This record gives sequence, structure tokens and C-alpha cells, in this order.
Amino acid sequence: MNSTSTPSAVASIPASGAAPGRRTICAAAVIAVAGIATVTGCSASPHVAAASTATVTASAAAVPASTSPRAATSAPAVPATPVSAPPASAIPALGHLVGVFAHGAGFGQVKPSRIFNGGDPTGLVSSIVWKSWGGASAVGTGTSDYVGSGQTVATGSQEPATVVAFNLGTCDGKLMYRAVEWYFPQHGQAFNASQYENICAGSYVPNS
Repeated sequence: MNSTSTPSAVASIPASGAAPGRRTICAAAVIAVAGIATVTGCSASPHVAAASTATVTASAAAVPASTSPRAATSAPAVPATPVSAPPASAIPALGHLVGVFAHGAGFGQVKPSRIFNGGDPTGLVSSIVWKSWGGASAVGTGTSDYVGSGQTVATGSQEPATVVAFNLGTCDGKLMYRAVEWYFPQHGQAFNASQYENICAGSYVPNS
């Protein structure tokens, strides 16, 4: 930064044993800018110059290193944005307890491990492990009572069964799988979308 010198008052002080005017002291022009002091003058007495330098040094030391309020302020921590779980209403349930299935089990639940339509043992599937859930259909495997041709329910056997929940949609204002069926692939059976339990209306399709 450019600066303009301030005229200094000059006084002639006679020194002992010396002719008047031979020794002069120039009053120092002190300029303090941002804590840095500059002393200008002419052939000053060593003692006066030292005193002036000490005064300037002390004045510079008294200037704080920083007067900006930002110097002592740290940036606030940014809080982590919590990750929200999807609303429960977006996760479909397996139908609901209604009609001929009103006294069953597992209906109205999400990924039930046990389904019972309230009838005989062939209407029970237990120990279900779902391989998928939430899409157009859900598939799981469990154990149910298999009754072969010429057998009665009493002579059936517990075997692995594949469970399929499908027909995803809204029923009574709730998102659910509105149909479910299970079968035994090891006996040549396959999924048949035209034969199932309507767990929205509470009836069998076809009606039996």
C-alpha cells in the first residue's frame, strides 16, 4: 500500500561539549498498518532511537493477530441424513381373514411362516421360507399334506410344497396378494393360475 510521509517537527538540542546544531533528533513518523510499524527519521541519537523502537514493538505486540470474528468460528457439522424405511402400507400382506378363511391363519400378514385355510390338513402349509416378496407374485417353499390318487386325507404324507401368492392389488383399501395356491412339483404338479384360494373375497376358485 502506498503512503504519504507526514512532515516531522525537528528540534535542535545542544549536546554537552558540542556546538549547538551539530546533533539533531528527528521526531519519528510512526505508521502502523496491520500490526507492522515503520520508523522513519534522520541520524537520531542511539538512546532515543532504541526507546522509539521499543515503543513501536510494544504497540505492534498489542495488536491482536486477528480481529475477524470468523477466525474462531468453525464450520458447523452436517448431520447425517437418516435413511427412511418404506411405509408399511407399501408392503403387501397375504390377503386377509375373510369368508371361508375367516378362521384360518397367516392371512393378513407379511411373509407368514404358516398358512392355514381353516379346513382339513391339506389346507395347512408350515415352515414356509419366502424366496421373494413385494413383486407381482411371491414364491416360497414349505411343508404340507400330500394326498395322492386313491388316498384319503388320513393317509396323506407331509412333503415339500411350493407356495405362490399372486394377483397383487388393492382389496378393501389395502395392498395385498389376493390369491394363493400351493402344489407338489416332485409329483408332477405345476402352478395353475386358474385354481387358487381367493383371499380377498374368501372363496375357492373354481368354487368347490
